This record gives sequence, structure tokens and C-alpha cells, in this order.
Amino acid sequence: MTDVVTDEPGAPKVVGRNTFQAELDALRVREKAHMRQGDAIAAARRRLPMVEVDGATTLIGEHRAVPLLDVFEGRRLLIAYYFMWHAGHPAQEQCEGCTLYTSQVRELSFLHSRDVTYATFCQGPYEEGARYRDFMGFQMPWYSAPRESLETLLVGRRVGRMHIVCYLRRGSDVFETYWTTSRGVEVMGNSYPLLDLTVYGRQERWENSPSGWPRLPKGEHTYRTDGRPIVQWPRLKAGYSDDLEAGGH
Repeated sequence: MTDVVTDEPGAPKVVGRNTFQAELDALRVREKAHMRQGDAIAAARRRLPMVEVDGATTLIGEHRAVPLLDVFEGRRLLIAYYFMWHAGHPAQEQCEGCTLYTSQVRELSFLHSRDVTYATFCQGPYEEGARYRDFMGFQMPWYSAPRESLETLLVGRRVGRMHIVCYLRRGSDVFETYWTTSRGVEVMGNSYPLLDLTVYGRQERWENSPSGWPRLPKGEHTYRTDGRPIVQWPRLKAGYSDDLEAGGH
């Protein structure tokens, strides 16, 4: 008798309901410990010292240049996402990671209820970035950060990299209270946490998964397919133009 050839990926062993529940209960202890550790880290984050920044630093909004202070929209707290930008490049060459994470930031009313404003600081010309914003359907406040402003706001950090930076306003004084980059920006989206709940996880090559689990093919980009960021494809299929040139529709 020959073995049956199948394209099915590997899978966990099959057990009875009681065994499954016992294994899950054991894992739940670790999950709860992990959550409590996250709470402890958040508590430490709230106790970090802060550094003053120039609230008059200029950003370019839809109608005019505005100071950082105005971006708070009268609220006490501000979360700013620094969107990487390749000036003069077409939409398909823009940052796939920034596009993915920003596409998952939608409803802001709950942040507003906690006196928090959320805004995107595009690291490129306002006109190009705004056309990209419209193509992707982003709804959050959108600003362009000129190079000199980026050097002021990101002092000591690399300009041209994605960052989340948190600010506190006290009257007319502005302070930076926290920043993160790289995998730290995963907090903006739910895609990875949801994938982490599934049996095959993120399907990325660095993950610690059993042999036979599906993984992205070697050389395939994590956030891209067929030459552009994955999350651009639904917008194109819905008929939205990715033309970033002046006068594009």
C-alpha cells in the first residue's frame, strides 16, 4: 500500500476534548502571567520621566502650516505616528509597513474620550502624502513634517523610519513621554495579534513553529504581494486611483 500524497500542511495532533482543555488551561496560566507582565510594563511606562519639546515646531496641515501645539486639537495627550515616505515615488513604492499599520487605525472616538488625539506625521511633501491618504482611505488627521521639523522632533533618532511618539501638553508647554519603533508599532493593528491566536500564527520564517507548518516562501516580502503593499490591492479593486501626481484622480 502506497502512502497518500497530500498538500496539506502540518497540524497538531488530534486529542479528546478533556485533553485539549487541560492543555489549554495550562497555557492560560502563562497567558495571564504574560498579560500581568504587560500591565506592569505599562505601569513603568507611565512613570518614565519626560523631556520638553518645542511646541512651536512647524507641521503642514491641509490648509496651512501649524505648530505642534495645534495638533493636540485642544486635548491633553497626542499620539503621533511618523509615516515613512519616499518623495517622488509612486504609490506602489511607498512604505508597506506604514501602510499596513495605518490602514488598521480607524475609530478614534474612544481615544478622544480619554483626552487623546491621534495624528499621522508624513515624512514627505504634504500634497503627495495627502493624495496617498485619500487613495488608501485613511481618516485620521494628517500632517506633513518638513525635514527641519523632523530633526527637531526626532532628535537622536533616525529620520525616515516609522515611529510612534507620545506627547503631553501642559498649557502651552509640550513634552515627549514615550517613543517606540520597529515591532513596537505593532500595537497599531489587530492583524498580527489575531494571527498569533491561530494554529499557524504569522507564517513568517523567524517564528518558532513545528516542522511542516506553513511559512512564507523564502524571499517573499512580509507586507507585499505582486509588487505593491498588500493592503493597497482592495483599494485598487474598488476603483480608487493611486496616482500621486498633482492633478491625479
